[in-house]
Amino acid sequence: MIEVQNVTKRYGSFTAVDDVSFRVEPGQILGFLGPNGAGKTTTMRILTGCIPATEGRALIAGFDIFDQPIAAKQRTGYLPETPPLYPDMTVQEYLTFASRISGVKASDRTNRIEFVMARTNVTDVANRLCGKLSKGYRQRVGLAQAILHDPDVLILDEPTAGLDPKQISETRELIKDLAGDHTIILSTHILPEVEHTCTQVAIIKTGRVVAVDTLDNLKKRLAGSETVRLEIATEGADPTAALAQVDGVTSVTVNSSKDGTSIVEVQTAQGGQARQHLANVVVSHRWGLLELRRDKMGLEDVFLELTTQDEATDTDGTVVSEEPDSSQPAGG
Repeated sequence: MIEVQNVTKRYGSFTAVDDVSFRVEPGQILGFLGPNGAGKTTTMRILTGCIPATEGRALIAGFDIFDQPIAAKQRTGYLPETPPLYPDMTVQEYLTFASRISGVKASDRTNRIEFVMARTNVTDVANRLCGKLSKGYRQRVGLAQAILHDPDVLILDEPTAGLDPKQISETRELIKDLAGDHTIILSTHILPEVEHTCTQVAIIKTGRVVAVDTLDNLKKRLAGSETVRLEIATEGADPTAALAQVDGVTSVTVNSSKDGTSIVEVQTAQGGQARQHLANVVVSHRWGLLELRRDKMGLEDVFLELTTQDEATDTDGTVVSEEPDSSQPAGG
């Protein structure tokens, strides 16, 4: 449904997007993540036909955005980071205008406008000027215009920016509901939003995609070690030396010790049977094992692992170099 093939965007000597490739299958939600200036917004502007790529090609619902721009744009709904509202129009007037330029049939406009206003919870401000809306309402009206013509593809740049917690939750649910009928790319800095909403993650650094996969698969690939936390009733004894003897254990840290109970963090090598052996050590010393659990790698850990190293390896094993001078034009 969305296919990006070796897309590159250069501004003079500066490369904002460098040989980016990924694919989003019908009905999926792709979370597009990266540090500021990594190339997210530039990539999304290329996919929506706002700017041309220097090299490569992108397909939207089977249509080449460069060779068949009208057909591709007709099948795309776009919410940029700043919603494209006209401040002197009311919400109703703006959505009527947007429905006309989006090609919604005249006979369907009234029903379609009422439907998207209800879905995005903006019916109560239908007669208010867009310029008088709060940031949260502006964001929701922008989302309403993006889905107005029922596009195959939705490209959403920070769709929950400025919303309160209740609105964020409602918008996340709306996006998840839309995924059944639409293929979605969601750019956001809110990592829990990706974990709760997206079926796939693409992480971009310095203009290059360093990973595209499901979140679970990324966690498995990056789990070079495992953190095990134990709560042990040691009656004042120090468990460090005994636990450190377990095969695969690389470090043992006692985080706290109080009333004869120790909270211990153990780092282990990937693929070992360390948890079972740790439990055996505790039992053999006649200590009380009150808790033993593995800390799961979260999206924040994955994101930092892939974007904060001096060098990273992309999905094809290519080394990604450090970010260019920050004085160069931003990459989005």
